[in-house]
Amino acid sequence: MSATLHISRGYVVILLDMPRAIWTGAVSFGLVSVPVKLYSALNRKAVRFHQLSGKTGGRVTQKRVDAHTGEEVAFQDIVKGYEIAPDRYVVIEPGELDGLQPKKSKTIQIEDFVELVQIDPIFYEHPYYLGPAAGGAKAYRLLLEAMEETGKVAIARVVMRSKEQLVAIRPMGDVLGMATMMFADEIVAPDQFDEAPDPSEVETTTRELDVAKQLIASLAAEFEPDNYRDTYREEVLALIERKAQGEQIAVQPPAEELSAPAPDLMSALQASLDAVRARGDVAGNGAAKRRKPAAKRLAAAKPSVKKPGTSRAPAEPAAGKPGASRAATKPAAKKPAASSRARSKR
Repeated sequence: MSATLHISRGYVVILLDMPRAIWTGAVSFGLVSVPVKLYSALNRKAVRFHQLSGKTGGRVTQKRVDAHTGEEVAFQDIVKGYEIAPDRYVVIEPGELDGLQPKKSKTIQIEDFVELVQIDPIFYEHPYYLGPAAGGAKAYRLLLEAMEETGKVAIARVVMRSKEQLVAIRPMGDVLGMATMMFADEIVAPDQFDEAPDPSEVETTTRELDVAKQLIASLAAEFEPDNYRDTYREEVLALIERKAQGEQIAVQPPAEELSAPAPDLMSALQASLDAVRARGDVAGNGAAKRRKPAAKRLAAAKPSVKKPGTSRAPAEPAAGKPGASRAATKPAAKKPAASSRARSKR
């Protein structure tokens, strides 16, 4: 949900803009079709700047210029080229690509139902919400409850913006969430990095591992998204506000960072653990004091999707249904298997 600020007769009026559907179609599994609307689950808050001339303050525009002649190229004269060698291109005409584009469809075709823990988070790309479209409230609710009860996630395909997308659909409280996914050949395997050390060449001691585990336990807490803020964005907006009010900003030079010798690993671990204990974040038995769970859960959050009325009584919140917690709060996905590390025990 976004907001628009207006000033009228000395009053500041904030108008809330309801999310708008960006796509309408149906989820299909077997012979069942569920009419749905697609909504973006993101509200990007990045601070965007325009490029201006430092001399005149006017906007800077970009032109498409031929690198050989320096002349501007009209849009209709531009073709696509795939570089196969430096300055050598295979030219592709627009009509040649049109024949290869996936057939436009208004269907999200489910291919498999899998366990959430089987999907590594690295595959997720962009999150969306799926809301029921006109006449689809009952079928929508049926699919959502069935997925909650079985604890399954749907893997499907859909054509969006002339591109076939792989997506994952799962229950998120009283709505269905959908995330576009990367294909397997788009993921870089961690063993392809030259800098990755060979586990057989790195040894850790039992004592080092024990202290590291204690440090992790001392910092363990419930995940509360509201605890993490984009402080850089807030500082940039505060700077813009001050300059807009006419304040002169004195730019301070960054403090010089003095390089210090790297401490011994064991000493650094122990010092970190002692610092946490000194703050009183660790209980007497050495276990971490857990913070209280957040009052609001993502699974309980509802997007502003207006659902058509239905004769069926409203379902209980997802947290109260058998199996709902399995779908909404699945543990983190399994990470790619790592080679076992050699440890030398004292």
